[in-house]
Amino acid sequence: MNEAIRLACEKFAKVLESQLARVDMMKAQGDFVDYASLAPIVIGVCGGDGIGPVITAESHRILEFLLADEVKSGKVLFKVIEGLTIENRIAANKAIPDDVMAELKSCHVILKGPTTTPQKGDGRPNIESANVAMRKALDLFANIRPVKVPEQGINWTLFRENTEGAYAVGSQGINVTEDLAVDFTITTHQGTDRIARLAYDFARKNGFNRVSLVTKANVIKTTDGNFLEGCHKVAEAYPEITTDEWYADIMTAKLIDEKRRRDFQVMILPNLYGDIISDEAAEFQGGVGTAGSANIGKRYAMFEAIHGSAPRMMQEGRGPYADPCSMLRAAAMLLSHIGFQKESERLTQALDLCTYTEKKLVITGRSDGATCEEFGTYVMETIQKL
Repeated sequence: MNEAIRLACEKFAKVLESQLARVDMMKAQGDFVDYASLAPIVIGVCGGDGIGPVITAESHRILEFLLADEVKSGKVLFKVIEGLTIENRIAANKAIPDDVMAELKSCHVILKGPTTTPQKGDGRPNIESANVAMRKALDLFANIRPVKVPEQGINWTLFRENTEGAYAVGSQGINVTEDLAVDFTITTHQGTDRIARLAYDFARKNGFNRVSLVTKANVIKTTDGNFLEGCHKVAEAYPEITTDEWYADIMTAKLIDEKRRRDFQVMILPNLYGDIISDEAAEFQGGVGTAGSANIGKRYAMFEAIHGSAPRMMQEGRGPYADPCSMLRAAAMLLSHIGFQKESERLTQALDLCTYTEKKLVITGRSDGATCEEFGTYVMETIQKL
């Protein structure tokens, strides 16, 4: 056997061993955590880097305001977690330093700011994305991204599988030779089953009657094909819900079809397609800066903006003008997830008023608009009036 092929096979074997161990872990999992039984519910607040600490701190301030009685009674405890900066991660040569990971695991839910991921050629170590590492370490298998534009008839909820697909072992590809590089994509029965069940349960509980499966199973026949088959098996338990199929490239086109896009409700997507299409979807409600997301597992949950850390804003001194709306939308999802639905609805209603209806203050990202703190105060004042 060619030496380069032999070494590649050895590395591939290690990837397979780790994924089979993950399958065993999924098989042994129990039920979802019951937040009503926890005292206190520990909410971690992890700022990240770039504009992350700015928008996360503002969201933390509003959460403290909304949950003041629960904090006072000991039902809720906030825990600020430092150290998830690009500088600390490079120093530790890890996507998430060990001490930060230990603090994250001491929480029940996490509000996390954006983090910077080095890319090949920028002169920094090739450390894994902190988001990907956190999703894998805490087994946050479902990335849920809602998009609503009522005047256009848009009410979508995208369920992106979070721990498999092309991102599962994205840092473990192989340069077989100088001319040949290989990456991997991962699909498991257990991973597909749990994201599909979560999505179909959500559709049933919220009165949706259509679930759309988005893959490239016509070309990526094994992994995408298995994902598609697994979702259809789950769909059999939800006969009142119509299930349809879309190829990822056609879905990107149909989302801009003014007539067809009104038909979409709940979508289930493998990791890579979910990342791309949810960003496109967010543009309809004002861009990624307006969109929050939930990362749900059975033991942990993490809530974040879907945009990046915007290091250029910090370099240009515009950090104080960062838009907190994405993090505030994520904070509203966090409140709902842990059982504070009334508070979640108040925050969502206030955000809708502040961004769509009243717009007394406008965030531009520059000094001609409101600061992050000024906008946060505007949101709190609006909550008080509701």
